[in-house]
Amino acid sequence: MVKRRSFVAGVFLAAAVAFPSLAAERSIVVASTTSTENSGLFGSILPVFEAASGIRVKVVAVGTGQAIKLAKNGDADVLFVHHRPSEEIFVAEGYGVKRFEVMYNDFVLVGPKSDPAGVRGMTDAPAALARIAAAKATFASRGDDSGTHKKELGLWQAAKVDAVAASGQWYRETGSGMGATLNTAAGLGAYALADRGTWISFANKGDLEIMVEGDKRMFNPYGAILVNPAKHKHVKAAEGQAFIDWLVSDAGQKAIADYQLGGLQLFFPNAKKAGS
Repeated sequence: MVKRRSFVAGVFLAAAVAFPSLAAERSIVVASTTSTENSGLFGSILPVFEAASGIRVKVVAVGTGQAIKLAKNGDADVLFVHHRPSEEIFVAEGYGVKRFEVMYNDFVLVGPKSDPAGVRGMTDAPAALARIAAAKATFASRGDDSGTHKKELGLWQAAKVDAVAASGQWYRETGSGMGATLNTAAGLGAYALADRGTWISFANKGDLEIMVEGDKRMFNPYGAILVNPAKHKHVKAAEGQAFIDWLVSDAGQKAIADYQLGGLQLFFPNAKKAGS
């Protein structure tokens, strides 16, 4: 009986060596943003990748700033966010291997139908924010160091307005993700900056509608970066790079383009092919 148990154990050990997937599931952790999660994009594309690769993807969806911190600490294998300046610093400091362009959409300024600041139809985002500040109309900010928050602060700076100085007055910082901030804006009848993907998928629009769009300064690119295994030896470099390679492949780009809600495309693939 002992010999039989030893034989069976030996068979399983040999199988585990020959077929590693029998011994341990292949998986990666992706630190990403609330917009890719809340918009439903990951729910649409990850099953396609997992079926093709056999690699399971666990997403930690937080603001871009927090996602970068997680990746710097080695708590993720791939960083997939949307604040290019921060991403480039991440790579330049040696925390990431290379930034890959994956997709884009844009930001929109939403607000109540009553439009107390009179910004409906404007295409100059900083000018619209300056009007909101002058009217002291309520504005809901994420206030969470996310990519959206960073973009918003840059637009306030371009408007020459110190909105943070009005914190707790007409400027309300939620410290929350995009969906929660839009909920706050809907409840307060406030203006807010949102990525278009989350806005399209957001069900509780209430009295909110798009007020300002089309400003080239509200362009919103997303990049994917493998966390540098030279910094953190436990990073699953092969699996992580396989995910990035799929995102920028024809199959991955098609999966991104195919994700729509109500006939509206939420993200637009823009991977740069080698030699192009």
